[in-house]
Amino acid sequence: METIGLFYGSDTGTTEEIVEKIKDAFSKEVQIHNIANSSVEDIEQYDKLIFASPTWGDGDLQDDWEEFESNLSDIDFSNKTIALVGLGDQEDYGDTFCDALGHLYKYVKTGKIIGQTSTEGYEYEDSTAVVDGKFIGLILDDVNQEDLTDERIENWVKKVETSF
Repeated sequence: METIGLFYGSDTGTTEEIVEKIKDAFSKEVQIHNIANSSVEDIEQYDKLIFASPTWGDGDLQDDWEEFESNLSDIDFSNKTIALVGLGDQEDYGDTFCDALGHLYKYVKTGKIIGQTSTEGYEYEDSTAVVDGKFIGLILDDVNQEDLTDERIENWVKKVETSF
């Protein structure tokens, strides 16, 4: 069984908690890596990847992802299967909701992207995480919809696990 590499960045600990829940929901082996302590080689060793980031400020990547971002263009994602997880606040940042995923997507879109989810159930103005009418990954608003987080994770993992 091939291992899935889950890379995340977290400032407040929320994304770190979310990736632990995601790992626990999988029946396959998932190895978690904080992007702050990761290298290009760490990512390249996996054919199956999950990238998770909250969105900060006006649609920015989390700080550790932002520092690592220039390295992403050095990685060939064309033979990789990638799922994305974004955290955001649709009420206070509705015009840049989960835009961090849009930043990551531009690097990984040459690979096989899995785990797109419906935009239904969210109220936001704009998001670069929407492509062809769907979110490009699992979207969580743990600020305003915390009661939906566990169910969204369970449903998403069931959906993507077969593609990994």
